[in-house]
Amino acid sequence: MNDDTLKKLEKLGNSILNDLKSGRNPHIDIPIRTFSNIIYNKKNRTLSIGNKFSKRYFLNVAHSKKFMQTLLVSAFCKDLVSENIHASIRDMYYNLKKTLPGTKENTFDEQSESDPIIIDLEVALDVLRENLHLTTDRKGIVAGNVIIKDRGDLIDWSKLGSGGWSIPSTVEEIKFKKVDANFVLVVEKNAGFERLHEDKFWKKYNAILIGTGGQASRGTRLLIHRLNEEFKIPVYVLTDSDSYGWYIYSVIKSGSMNLAHASEELSTPNAKFIGLTISDIYKYHLEKMSIRAKDVDIKRAKELMKYPWFQNEKWQKELNLMIKDKIKAEIEALSARGLKFITETYLPEKLESKNFLD
Repeated sequence: MNDDTLKKLEKLGNSILNDLKSGRNPHIDIPIRTFSNIIYNKKNRTLSIGNKFSKRYFLNVAHSKKFMQTLLVSAFCKDLVSENIHASIRDMYYNLKKTLPGTKENTFDEQSESDPIIIDLEVALDVLRENLHLTTDRKGIVAGNVIIKDRGDLIDWSKLGSGGWSIPSTVEEIKFKKVDANFVLVVEKNAGFERLHEDKFWKKYNAILIGTGGQASRGTRLLIHRLNEEFKIPVYVLTDSDSYGWYIYSVIKSGSMNLAHASEELSTPNAKFIGLTISDIYKYHLEKMSIRAKDVDIKRAKELMKYPWFQNEKWQKELNLMIKDKIKAEIEALSARGLKFITETYLPEKLESKNFLD
């Protein structure tokens, strides 16, 4: 992958050099990332970016600063890939932040300027940020009967105590040495992960347990994708019973608008939703543990109803229930039935009945 990324970076540089040598105005073609250029691929069941492009020119007052910034980020990433080292996006910002000689103009004023350039480069080169050797903070934890090799070290996910393995942003570089699991269970809340981990749910059911700590990071999404794609392990997602929890599932399954260009690597179309649903609130008598849905929750639910992957009968029923009854519930509400209710009753019943939403 390093060689492929390096070739793409060099091709970009050479195209600009050729423009200069030929007397043309140097430019960079960048796919447009607006809603109008985002497509839902029904066959692959993922979001993808369309074929509309914008051109970023050097000799254009409106473009010149971003053109310069794009080349600075490209050169920085080329050095990283060539030397096989990694840097955080924060490191990159500080490394490239300079005042241009003889002016008061900075290359970058804030990191909010450099971050979008990284995404521009991703879509322009059709590579992931991780392939450019740029990293972000770790987010997400995992436990299970899996042994990996990560930068020369063997790591056994089943022998990491109460903490689990902290998922990095560069999981495409890890090598799986042993994978033994019947399914992957992805849990939105860290508290839910802790409950299931302490109860050794993953051992009893021979599962891989992943906690996302809210919206799943890119590294976590890529890990879920790899486990499903490379080892054909079913993926089940457990979130709060609300429109934001369901959106977390949606992003894992089909991708997001902001990262539509990377959906092929980051999404898991075969993922299924194991709960929590509005119907579960009534089935397990959690009405007194439910929360009144706010207007913003209802608005988000109405938006989800329009997503192509939420068009099936079961999802429409759950979304309509939330909108009609104006309620929602957290995973922790199951604790009202007992602290181990989620591990000893709720999830076992779901798994046995295969009562999933797709």
